[in-house]
Formats: sequence, C-alpha cells, structure tokens
Amino acid sequence: MSQSGQPFASLDALRRIFVAGLERMLVTHEDLGVYILVLANAAQDATLWLPLRDQVMRRHQAHAAAIKAALRNGDKLDAPADDLLVFLKLLALDLDADGFELLRVGPPRLLGPWEVTLNPLRALRPARMSEAKVEGMMRPFDAAGFHFNKPFLAREVLWQGELAGKTARVLYNKFPFAPLHGLLAPEPERQRPQFLTPEMLGWAWDVSQLASTAIPGFGLAYNSYGAYASVNHLHFQTFVRDEPLPLHRLDPTRYPLPAMHFNDPSGAWFHIDALHTANTPYNLVFSQTGVSVIARARQGEIPLQAWSPGFAWSEVAGAFSVSCRDDFANLSEAVIEQALAELRV
Repeated sequence: MSQSGQPFASLDALRRIFVAGLERMLVTHEDLGVYILVLANAAQDATLWLPLRDQVMRRHQAHAAAIKAALRNGDKLDAPADDLLVFLKLLALDLDADGFELLRVGPPRLLGPWEVTLNPLRALRPARMSEAKVEGMMRPFDAAGFHFNKPFLAREVLWQGELAGKTARVLYNKFPFAPLHGLLAPEPERQRPQFLTPEMLGWAWDVSQLASTAIPGFGLAYNSYGAYASVNHLHFQTFVRDEPLPLHRLDPTRYPLPAMHFNDPSGAWFHIDALHTANTPYNLVFSQTGVSVIARARQGEIPLQAWSPGFAWSEVAGAFSVSCRDDFANLSEAVIEQALAELRV
C-alpha cells in the first residue's frame, strides 16, 4: 500500500493506519497467514484488539470449519506449512471467546528494573535464521531466501513511500512483541544484507529523531547479523512505548551488559565500526535522546535460556517476552540479571 503522507506523523495517525491496514487485510485476503498476522497484532495491544476482536473470531471459525472439513475428506490443505502448523496449534487450544482473551498480551510483570510480558502467540512463531548459529558480521543477500521483496509480503505492507529522503517500506511484524511493532526496510529494492554503513546509520538516526519528536515513546531498534536478526535484508524495527525501556532508565555503570549511549551519529558510528572490525555482534536502540549500542555475545555461543527463544534488542534492553505462564509467574530478577551477564563480551 503506497501512501503520500508520513507513517510516523503522530500517534493517532499511526494507530489509524495500523488498524485500517489490519482490517483491510482481513477483508481482502482469506488465507491463514493474514489471519495469524492480524490475530497476533490485535492481541498485542488493547487499542487494536477492541476494533478487531469480532472480525478475528469470525475468521478463525471459518478457517477452522474449512480445515476440519478438508482433513475429514482427505483433501490437500492449500496453505504454507508454517501457517498450517501455527493454525493447527491454535485449533488444539479449542478457542472460544474466553479462549481468545487468553491470547491477549497483558501488562508486564516488573522484576526490579526488568519487564517480563506474557505473550502466548510468540510460542507459535516458526524459527528462521534467528535460531541459527552464525559466524562473521555479514553474509551476502540471498535473493532465493526470505526477504522483504517477496511478492506475497505485499499484502503485509503497512506503508511505503519516501521517508527521510529515501524510499522505505514499513511492514507488519507477523509475531509482534512490542506495541505498534513494525519492520522498517530502507530502499528494499537495493537488496542490502543486514549490515550497517555510515549512510544507513545516519538515515536511521534521522528517522528516529523525526518520529520520536512527533510520537512520544517512539523507538527504533536494530539487530546486527549474529545478534538475532531474523531476516538477512537490511531492516530496523519500530515500536511505541508508554515508558522508557529499562536500558534507558538504569545507570549505565550498573547495567549487566556494556551499553554505550551516543547523542550524535558520528560518535556511534566509530564505536559500531570498531565492533565490526572486532567481529562483535550488537543491538541498537534509538530514542529521542540518541542511540544505545549494546555489544553482546554471538547467538549460538551461549546456551539459550529455557524460558526464552533468544535475546535480541528488546531483551538486551531489559524487556522480555515469555510464552509459558509458569515462566511468567516464576522468573526472578536474579535469573534475568545472570542471563544478561552471560552475554557480556
């Protein structure tokens, strides 16, 4: 969907675009992938859930009836394997109106400075390269692999146009873990891998400053290759929070990970370039005050926590999503701090 305005002109405008796009997808696309995307996004945010709940439940019932009939008749199911697996798991939950409420993401549990949020739908997310063990800081763009130019992703575009002097595309996150969570791909047609340059860091800086001025709580994030980037196509992640991340509330000298904050892009680039040279993965979190750079151990080098699929930008910034209710109830501040400390380099 191409629009002439800016996607981050105001919070009200972003919410309207977000809801309108989800409603449009439900109306114009009947496939499982769209249903799963709309359900996961609606469950993430109460302001999205209320206008979408009834439509989502009706679509779930229609898919359930069609799939049960096809399976009973021995018909081939015409849907991607990942989407079928997710939906069959949803069917196993035997969802009714009350069951749908159990999928909603509620307020976080606070453990000292850390936030833990119960997000049941994240457990259904298929693995991509985020769970792979990787080496180096970059691999070439693979046109045959998953990327944001795939034709079927056109329906998942929230906005596209010119942003801060470059063409850009904002897509919905199919399994979001932050409010108004989007995927921002600059100049996607140029097929850049997930590797930063001074030019693209400067562009992300400009976008962040413009958007955070218009939208209080707006944030932009980046996972480097080796730091749980799930797609090897240059992209950032957008989100809006009511409160600053724990990373931005805590004294940097007491943070479990080496987090450095920069109030200008040139200073940040010198540090990032040094991390590239040292082959050290990192996560970035932009805010109105600048950008935080968090150096960390490479994915696959440290055993995964049993309660987490991996630590990307949100986790290293102190906001954790879990899908198990027991983990949500039983995690402790000490366990989280130890898990973060194990990522130190």
